[in-house]
Amino acid sequence: MGEAPGGEAVELRVHGVSGASADKILGHPIVVRVAGDRYAGFYRPRPDTGAAGGASPGIAVEAYRWGALTAGAVVRTASMLLLLPFMLSNLAIWLRPTAADRFGLLGALCRLLAGSITAILMLAIVGATVNLVGWQCVPYAMCRAGRSYLAWLVYLPMGPRLALLSLIPLLALRLFWTIGARSAKAFEGFGPSSPEPKPSELTESLTTPGFWDDERITSWLRQIHVGIGTGTVDVSLLAGVSGGRSMIGPMLLYAAAALVGFCAVLLCLPVPTSPAQARRLLRPLWVTVTVVTCLSLAYAAATRSVQPVVGQLPGYEGSASGLIATQGVLLVAIAVVTVVRQRAIPTDSRPMLRGLGTPVVAALSVSVASAFTATLVFRVADQLDRGYIPDPIGPSPPSYGPLEPPVAYWWAALAGLVSLLLVAAAVAATLALSRRRRRALADRVVQEDYPQVPTDAVARVRLVHKIIAKSQVTDELVPVLIAFFVISSLGLATVALDLLGIGPTELAARIGRTGATALIAAYVTDAGIWVISLLVVGLVLLGYRAYRSRETRRMVAVLWDLGTFWPRTVHPFAPPCYAARAVPELTKRVSALAARGPVVISGHSHGSVLAAATILQLPPSALPNVALLSHGCPLRRIYARLYPAYLGDQTLCDLGDRLDWRWRNLWRDTDPIGGPLFDHHQGAQPSCANPAARSVDVRLRDPRAVTIDPADTVPPPIERHWPYHTQPEYQAAVRELAGRAGPTGTNDPAAGPESPPP
Repeated sequence: MGEAPGGEAVELRVHGVSGASADKILGHPIVVRVAGDRYAGFYRPRPDTGAAGGASPGIAVEAYRWGALTAGAVVRTASMLLLLPFMLSNLAIWLRPTAADRFGLLGALCRLLAGSITAILMLAIVGATVNLVGWQCVPYAMCRAGRSYLAWLVYLPMGPRLALLSLIPLLALRLFWTIGARSAKAFEGFGPSSPEPKPSELTESLTTPGFWDDERITSWLRQIHVGIGTGTVDVSLLAGVSGGRSMIGPMLLYAAAALVGFCAVLLCLPVPTSPAQARRLLRPLWVTVTVVTCLSLAYAAATRSVQPVVGQLPGYEGSASGLIATQGVLLVAIAVVTVVRQRAIPTDSRPMLRGLGTPVVAALSVSVASAFTATLVFRVADQLDRGYIPDPIGPSPPSYGPLEPPVAYWWAALAGLVSLLLVAAAVAATLALSRRRRRALADRVVQEDYPQVPTDAVARVRLVHKIIAKSQVTDELVPVLIAFFVISSLGLATVALDLLGIGPTELAARIGRTGATALIAAYVTDAGIWVISLLVVGLVLLGYRAYRSRETRRMVAVLWDLGTFWPRTVHPFAPPCYAARAVPELTKRVSALAARGPVVISGHSHGSVLAAATILQLPPSALPNVALLSHGCPLRRIYARLYPAYLGDQTLCDLGDRLDWRWRNLWRDTDPIGGPLFDHHQGAQPSCANPAARSVDVRLRDPRAVTIDPADTVPPPIERHWPYHTQPEYQAAVRELAGRAGPTGTNDPAAGPESPPP
């Protein structure tokens, strides 16, 4: 059933984000899967039930549905919200300005930052369980009163109690591992079709064989991050119980710290090129992690007498501040290296964010991780502190004071509130300042498309004008992202205060020397805590809704469709790369179809990105029978500017050359995502020197008219980003491309699409 008849031309439709159903892609109510499986499959209309919607005569229509890879599994979609900081840290390296450094200095800095995110999330879980519950709450009678689930812990000595609670962060680390490994079974079912490339070769382009196979690198990084996570737990546990005269505790503490340092060194080293070499390094690491963790838990369980200290777990405050300081240094280093690299790019082709996409997204990953950690610690503290425990205003008992989260989290909450307010102000200012420019563009488009407007269509034209102006907002958000990075960097100035242990309230009291100043600072800080907590709780509720609602699950999947497109070469706990299956699967299917006749790959929105990546992986023997029809395509407008190292202007030109310019791109001015690739109606210079590139872009007027047709009751709809396959220009482009593909095709790159039927 999966084979097409010999010589049959095939239109292969690839949908965009949000997981469209096969019947919707084909425009046909009865479909049958001809290849693939329930995660990602190829579908056609059932024989003898009619043609697909928008099908051209003599051309079979097939749909590739890959949306279930991100939107299909309920548990996977909901659990991915927990992996958001990991996903962002993994995404950062792919936005670098040049192809070099994926495994060089910039790559090492990004991997170190990813390791610090693992450590700080583990430290937050330690803070909620070992620090707040085991060290600060259980010894205090008023805290454990009425809580039978905590009261029994008081009968355990401090050492065994902390050892038992340390199992919770270790189980959380295992959970992160399980989520990624379980999803990878569906995502990474396709290995490389050629010998495994060396890491240095992976920096070149999307044409490298095996580019999308990331399991070797992910497996390597996963072991290292497990070492970092368990080492963080071991250090925190031993710091609290090794204050006696025995030398065993300090020796184990040094061993655990050395384990974390050794894992950090491994993150800076190149990934081993062979499995045998990786095993030689990972086996000793795995043995060391197991031995150090087991000895740490055993030592803590055997320690019966621990000197109680008022306040936090010994060493915990310094660990939290030190990690934040490390992240600040790494972010600055990433920004410096990125600026140096982007200077090599010509000024007239500078990408979006001026090449600073890597530090911007890296700062975003740190911010999200900080929001998660601060919310976890403060919400646990609020749950434990029911108003019975004294606060700084009231008297404290002589033995134990109030629950104390680390000072670093107070600063993180305050910085988060300030960042949100300033970014919101930057968004408002950007939209206001760009309004005149966007309206001027809309004026030109409306005057060109509708030169004479009847009186009864004036309101319709105003609506079209408004939509066109709004569609340009995508191009105006660059200053907002730059502002976010600057604000995040300025927020790192609080690192010095973290290290000194000075909180916002204490600093305000020292500066203002009045109780009112400290009180205002306390209220502002509390507001920051609640705002960040509400945002995180909103993500949790979104995950719950994704678990219960299919539509919400598809909406959440849009984020993962965009963020998990690239392989996991920085953070192994990020959601798996669905392109690791989709691109090789498309390559195999297109190669098989092209061996029997012309194939027109029709990619809508993000589907055009998958189509481009597929064509760059096709064998030379299949290319003469392949053509590309992109519509609502973000390749130039978004991807070429965000990922210049992989999908920049040169890659788009190479893609056209591979196809001998059998390529058409349909776009609308009302589309907020798609746009032209090589030319623009405003008169901008084409990004490709080949004259054939000028025939690729085909602009569609949207709407087709602003007046009501005599045979209709309403004016034509405004399509915006809606799929284009119902348009006459789409069907004309399919017929033209199918005719040009194949050994008997007319390979005239400058030939435009045939005129659509009236």
